[in-house]
Amino acid sequence: METSTEDSIIVRDPEILGGVPVFRGTRVPFQALLDYLEGGQPLSEFLEDFPTVSHEAAIAALELAKASLAGQLQ
Repeated sequence: METSTEDSIIVRDPEILGGVPVFRGTRVPFQALLDYLEGGQPLSEFLEDFPTVSHEAAIAALELAKASLAGQLQ
């Protein structure tokens, strides 16, 4: 059972990687994107290494994370 809305970019499902947040329709953890960026690797390299994640999905997930963080800081 997913714990997300139908239009979520990032989903959690106990049947997929034990509930780790992943990009919808993939088994790619959102944390992998953060790890790439934290390591100084460009978004393009992440997208090459994980072709099941679209550029649009990666940007939308980062925007979601940014909005979530901004809401927590206010």
